[in-house]
Amino acid sequence: MSFLTYLINGLSLGSIYAIIALGYTMVYGIAKMLNFAHGDFIMVGCYVIFTVSGALSGNSVVGIIVAIVLCTLLGITTEFIAYRPLRGAASPLAVLITAIGVSYLLENVALLIFGADIKSFTSVISWEGLSLAGGQLKIQGVTIVTIIISLVILLVLQLFINKTKQGQAMLAVAEDKGAATLMGINVNKTIMLTFAIGSALAAIAGALLCSAYPSLSPYTGAMPGIKAFVAAVLGGIGSIPGAMIGGLLLGIVEILSKTYISSQLSDAIVFGILVIVLLVKPTGILGKVIQEKV
Repeated sequence: MSFLTYLINGLSLGSIYAIIALGYTMVYGIAKMLNFAHGDFIMVGCYVIFTVSGALSGNSVVGIIVAIVLCTLLGITTEFIAYRPLRGAASPLAVLITAIGVSYLLENVALLIFGADIKSFTSVISWEGLSLAGGQLKIQGVTIVTIIISLVILLVLQLFINKTKQGQAMLAVAEDKGAATLMGINVNKTIMLTFAIGSALAAIAGALLCSAYPSLSPYTGAMPGIKAFVAAVLGGIGSIPGAMIGGLLLGIVEILSKTYISSQLSDAIVFGILVIVLLVKPTGILGKVIQEKV
């Protein structure tokens, strides 16, 4: 039963990575850029929930709604101010360096406002969970809810991309921005919508992350954000199902590594997987080889 418990916990952690990775993979797939500030959007969402819930005597539902709205606005504003002017830059490094700058900006603003002290985060999920096999297998409520929410998000995103006009516009922009513009698609609005969705997912991931691991600091989203990027690469960055698969696999590997190998080496194993994937199959599990135009 112990192994099954660890496996379920790995799926839960992997589901959080998957939700974060979906934000990475959507932005990269459509805008062809890596938003390395994405992990800090998680931190912003957590602090919003923490502040609003505290002000409303623990009303976490309102806190989550406000966090989703504010993170969405933050993503739109960041894309408009920091990334859009550099979209036609000669070097992609300009956007990458800007993203790192935005990340440090958000972390330092959080330090100024909330300080460096680690705060205790009250879980937004009050359900205690299930007890199975005569009490030998206990599954926490946050674990079950996290897995369910991640699967629902995957399904909704797949339906949105494949069945809606906006989703089809995203696919067109991802394929060829120039051709999409000639077809009457507003590329700027499509990319802005992508950032909005990704940032909203970051707020949801933050609520689940801090509920499962109830501590909060200005650096809360940094490491999960990097690991989610590894998950996106593992699954095939640009692929929505790939992000989900990569996140789940990475969560399982991390939990099992901490349990059976070493908690100190678990991060090294996670990043070692990234190196192996880049060497053996750079496109990831579900990634596609993209021919560069010259």
